[in-house]
Amino acid sequence: MKLVTYRYAGRQSIGLVRENTVVDLSAVAPDMISLIELSHAGLEQVETYAATVTGGIPLAEVRLLAPIPTPRRNAMCVGKNYAEHTRESYEARGESAEAIEYPVIFTKTTTCINGPYDDIPFDAAVSEKIDYEAELAVIIGKRIKNADRDEALAAVFGYTVLNDITARDLQTAHKQFFKGKSLDGSCPMGPWIVTTAAIPDPYALRITCHVNGELRQDSANETMTFDIPTIIQHLSRGMTLLPGDIIATGTPSGVGFAMKPPVFLRPGDVVECAIEGIGAIRNRLAVAMAD
Repeated sequence: MKLVTYRYAGRQSIGLVRENTVVDLSAVAPDMISLIELSHAGLEQVETYAATVTGGIPLAEVRLLAPIPTPRRNAMCVGKNYAEHTRESYEARGESAEAIEYPVIFTKTTTCINGPYDDIPFDAAVSEKIDYEAELAVIIGKRIKNADRDEALAAVFGYTVLNDITARDLQTAHKQFFKGKSLDGSCPMGPWIVTTAAIPDPYALRITCHVNGELRQDSANETMTFDIPTIIQHLSRGMTLLPGDIIATGTPSGVGFAMKPPVFLRPGDVVECAIEGIGAIRNRLAVAMAD
């Protein structure tokens, strides 16, 4: 299933993408988190309801939003989870590489969440070193704590595409991830959630990122250091994970700040992050308007 949050005719709803149409699912649940909370029963209701609907809204006529436009809490992210990206990051900073024994965890604020095709705000007074990071994001489907590997994997509801936009100068100045990762609009995601039944092997999905049509990132020859069950296990130790939690699993090599010389995004640049079997998001960097 491909599940979306969309706006059409002035109304926001959730839906099921079926070929080139969207089946409205407001009769099943009012929003994506509510649908996720229904777990497998909710997906069965979606199937039953969709079977009664003929036609649908043309996909081209709706505005797709982030699948979870307003998360109940920060998106959780894993840093340095691809060996080549870890190497290039240390090298770019002139540091010696260190062994990674545990997942590097940080979060992005809820106000980061952005749509799959919406503009990414750019404010030179805040940061001039904006970078991209294409990532596979996991959506948690049920409440878990202290999960073992089987429980962790069973808790996955689905997957989506996420761009972990980063202000590298803020990341360096504050000597941690949070601020540089948390500028408004710095987490485009979507275009939908693909449920786990459609993704038998998430590690086989090729992740790419193009900037203005130029291939920058390609995970074809890279693998995660910590797999998805391991990440969820670590996060759930002593900390309850909730339905609708978003976990970004790390980015492959090819980010802008590690290029020689570094290349950062500028207003007008278009970034396209894609994952095979899921879809693509496409966002333009635009000068932010005054609030």
